[in-house]
Amino acid sequence: MPVLRLLRATVFAVVCVAVSLGMHALAGGAAIDVAVFVGATALVTGGAFVLSRRQRGLGALLTAAFVTQYGLHHLFSAAMRPPPVHGHGHGGLAVGVAMLLAHTVTALLSAHWLERGETALATLLRLLVAAVVTLLVRMATPSAPRLVPRRRVDGASLFLTRLLASAVSRRGPPAGVVVI
Repeated sequence: MPVLRLLRATVFAVVCVAVSLGMHALAGGAAIDVAVFVGATALVTGGAFVLSRRQRGLGALLTAAFVTQYGLHHLFSAAMRPPPVHGHGHGGLAVGVAMLLAHTVTALLSAHWLERGETALATLLRLLVAAVVTLLVRMATPSAPRLVPRRRVDGASLFLTRLLASAVSRRGPPAGVVVI
């Protein structure tokens, strides 16, 4: 379903780019133009759409997230308003380390979020398919006799119930003994 894939990729891209921009700004970056945000979101949507063709492992998602954050950092740094005065656009080593940390945390969080979401979606789809198949099998087969006999109306104990009750083991330590 390409439409569902595109919708999932777009939602992920908007959140990923917004969080990345927020962390970039908190680490010392300046504001960017809305057109840059839209362009970055379109690029990340394209990458997420390609990657969402099948379920990926955490290693592939981490690689893609770090590459994306590296690209977004350079895009945001180049598009800052006002233009940077220094060579790289940051105030010094502390801001550079903060920027590296911000994009690293964003990459780790987005890869983890995407991996957990993909795993949850795959599990949900498998359970849905299993439920539909079970329902179709039940509808297609005539009613089979029940494996467990019905409870008698008069309340008398059934053989199966007595058999199961005798199989329960109540072994354990004596009630009054405390072992330290």
